[in-house]
Amino acid sequence: MRHSLPLAPQFYVTAPQTCPYLDGRAERKLFTALQGDGAEKLNNALSRQGFRRSQNVLYRPSCADCQACLSARIRVADFQPDRTQRKVLRRNAHLKRTATSPWATEEQFALFRRYLDRRHADGGMADMDIFEFAAMIEETPVKSRVIEYRETEASPGTTRALTAVCLTDVLDDGLSMVYSFYDPDRREDSLGTYLVLDHVEIARQAGLPYVYLGYWVPGSRKMGYKAKFDSLEIYKGGRWQEIGDPAAHASETHPLSVDPIAEQVARIQLPDSRS
Repeated sequence: MRHSLPLAPQFYVTAPQTCPYLDGRAERKLFTALQGDGAEKLNNALSRQGFRRSQNVLYRPSCADCQACLSARIRVADFQPDRTQRKVLRRNAHLKRTATSPWATEEQFALFRRYLDRRHADGGMADMDIFEFAAMIEETPVKSRVIEYRETEASPGTTRALTAVCLTDVLDDGLSMVYSFYDPDRREDSLGTYLVLDHVEIARQAGLPYVYLGYWVPGSRKMGYKAKFDSLEIYKGGRWQEIGDPAAHASETHPLSVDPIAEQVARIQLPDSRS
């Protein structure tokens, strides 16, 4: 029986499950616990190597015959919105942004449920209740913020409507958009795109070089929008690189593109616990 935490993180692999992005495929995740005094350093180090945070776990897709899930980030200093994105910024310029501590509210949950029911009713989070939602928001061992977007005007006697929310981690080299949701009735306002654009601006103001978007998946309509952002980098072959032509990454679904789990773990660079 172990009575103390190991000095180095222990990595595990989940059992195969149906892939939420590509039909006919199964997904596995390589993951480790995020806890203790070294949580911030570990989150920073592994985020730079394609990992994502979910509550107190860091994970990265590690499928047996596919490596199509490629971590993506925007290089803030070089980013320029295109014509369509400039229209999105103007369309949502009236929204007021507020950053708060990671604390869940009933108002957030009501918006979250509307978003799931309309946009992801068949997804893995479709059955989340308010307690699970609160855990998603509040169980974080790292520096996180809940960024709310509200209408600037309200009817007399009412509060400004909550329009969008993003749970965001503050890394040493950028912002990581952990999870976002928004008013599903405002499809024409492209709120998902707006949240990314506004995070680029937040990072620019804070002097942070990157905005981490999660995974881009070639061939997945659900994730295709990420390739539309300028100055986008993907983590592939153990390094960050320009995305280039999105069609050039289709081979990542070939089974021979995948290295064994042991080799993947051996190449992970862990932070120096002495510093």
